[in-house]
Amino acid sequence: MRGLLPAVVLLALVLVLPHAAPVFHAGWPALSHPVYVRTSFAMLTLSHLGLVLVATAVATIAGLSLGVLVTRPVGRSLLPTVRAVAVIGQTFPPVAVLAIAVPLLGFGAAPTLLALALYGVLPVLGQAVAGLDNVPAAALHAADGMGYGRWRRLREIELPLAVGPIMAGVRLSAIVGVGTATIGSTVGATTLGSPIVEGLVGNNTAYVIQGALLVGALALTLDGALQALERRLTRRPRTL
Repeated sequence: MRGLLPAVVLLALVLVLPHAAPVFHAGWPALSHPVYVRTSFAMLTLSHLGLVLVATAVATIAGLSLGVLVTRPVGRSLLPTVRAVAVIGQTFPPVAVLAIAVPLLGFGAAPTLLALALYGVLPVLGQAVAGLDNVPAAALHAADGMGYGRWRRLREIELPLAVGPIMAGVRLSAIVGVGTATIGSTVGATTLGSPIVEGLVGNNTAYVIQGALLVGALALTLDGALQALERRLTRRPRTL
């Protein structure tokens, strides 16, 4: 039930904020437009969530694939290089990534997706490597003794046993994505950063608070959903 609370709060904010002008006007009486109305909060939330989900999916596939590669004997020598490239990519601020991507991809969602995916790979990669490297040797030996091939052992033994760390990386990637996606509004993406950016530019604190409340509630909701998925995956019966 506690896992549903952030979702309930998010839904309540989406429904209540458009009608909260008296509350914000009381706090900032000088504001002529105390509630953001350029785009509905529901549309902003759905668009923001969609960007984060797509980017997290791409980052998960890329990070997990690289994690599997560098934990195999054939790719073990690539681990330092892969980690170095991923870490270097994290040193570039999101704004710089967007500035580089806009001339190539144009304004809108595309450069934002690129920035989110790049920033989301490292947490998944790091946790995938940690999880796969810490699979008990006894389980691997038992699988080999039962005649499991490399891919069957990976699919039925290693990945299920490493699902906890992997999902921790996915959750971190998604939460970072929720925060990072807000800057996508600076390049034309429709996100919850729109009221925040407009509020900062126009010195409208009410807009900033409205966007920040929704971003925080969305981050907690997504984290709760991924926690529920993690619990479901870890309860799956083992093949071995």
